[in-house]
Amino acid sequence: MEKLKLIKELLENKKAENIVILDVSNLTNLADYFVIATANSPTHARALADYLEEELEKRGYTVDHVEGKEYGNWILLDLIDTIVHIFTPETREYYGLEWIWADAKRVEL
Repeated sequence: MEKLKLIKELLENKKAENIVILDVSNLTNLADYFVIATANSPTHARALADYLEEELEKRGYTVDHVEGKEYGNWILLDLIDTIVHIFTPETREYYGLEWIWADAKRVEL
């Protein structure tokens, strides 16, 4: 939970919106948690991803890989047990991860 709190705090520091944390551990072996956040533009999404990656690594967390930075509409940061999804509003609505993973328990921090 400490990592999730840190991720949420870092995203909030850079004005990410509508941050949702889903416990998907009983639904998939991809990860234990998904963190979903909205950026107001592709540029904002890239800045959020860069900041998150830098700050997490400073604190000793490993970011295994990052996908989608070149376009910035959906950026995924894979921290092995946690996957952070940063979307622009339109892309978040289009893919509807919260709907797809509706059986996942929401984590309130």
